[in-house]
Amino acid sequence: MRNENDVQHLINYRHNPRYLSGVTYDLNYVKPSTDLRNVVAVADWVILAVPAAFIQEALGGLEQDALKDKVLISAIKGMIPKQNILITDYLGQQYGVPNSHQLVVAGPCHAEEVAMEKQSYLTIGSYDLPTAERFCELLRNRYVKANPLEDLDGVEYCAVIKNIIALACGIARGLNYGDNFQAVLVSNAMQEIERFLHAVMPIHRDLNGSAYLGDLLVTAYSQFSRNRTFGNMIGHGYTVKSAQIEMNMVAEGYYAVQSIYELNKKLKVEMPITKAVYLILYERIAPAVEFEILKEKLS
Repeated sequence: MRNENDVQHLINYRHNPRYLSGVTYDLNYVKPSTDLRNVVAVADWVILAVPAAFIQEALGGLEQDALKDKVLISAIKGMIPKQNILITDYLGQQYGVPNSHQLVVAGPCHAEEVAMEKQSYLTIGSYDLPTAERFCELLRNRYVKANPLEDLDGVEYCAVIKNIIALACGIARGLNYGDNFQAVLVSNAMQEIERFLHAVMPIHRDLNGSAYLGDLLVTAYSQFSRNRTFGNMIGHGYTVKSAQIEMNMVAEGYYAVQSIYELNKKLKVEMPITKAVYLILYERIAPAVEFEILKEKLS
């Protein structure tokens, strides 16, 4: 944890005052600390769950070799801004962590529902299935099912793009488009994701699986979706800055859409939804105007 006061609050009251404050923590298992170096030094598995835009700052106090013998699990569904690279690629380049020591959490798994012990299904993307299976075993319990999947980059890119789609769904709702339009929007979004994944890594993958389609659906429709909420505010006329201030949370899709848009300048994949969201957020095109254009491109 970054704040010593938050550490003491968790120790004294067994609650995190900032995030999921309704959850009670068992201090026999949870040992809060502000000393990242020490926490990493004694850990075999290191789970990363900060917003992508702040991962460099969060890990800034670590030496380059601090993570080399660890298994890293990214629950970050975003990309490094401006560098436009995946979190796993950044960890490989910056800290020398091989892909065989990296896992990605995918699938419909909003933290709020997991914390409430609602039935949840996780997919652990990896290029080392035995390592992924070992981590799955650590996660499984009566309300969490976890399965490994040999598609590290695919599930990571899908997790990034689905946040952009959730923004689009939120904007549509804010503009008073109905359920019929959102269904078409999500259907077209899956085609957009499929085209992009085929361009960056053309392997066979079942995009109807929960790691892909399931993750998209929960982010597009859920009340817990920060990206949908952010988009809804934009559709209602909020500026980006005012929406960010009022939410007081990071919507990964805001940063992700710029990265994917820049990447796609080289790939030249047909991505009308991503383009529309980018133009609204970064070129300040009026949402109503851009969605009039977008709706003619959907089918």
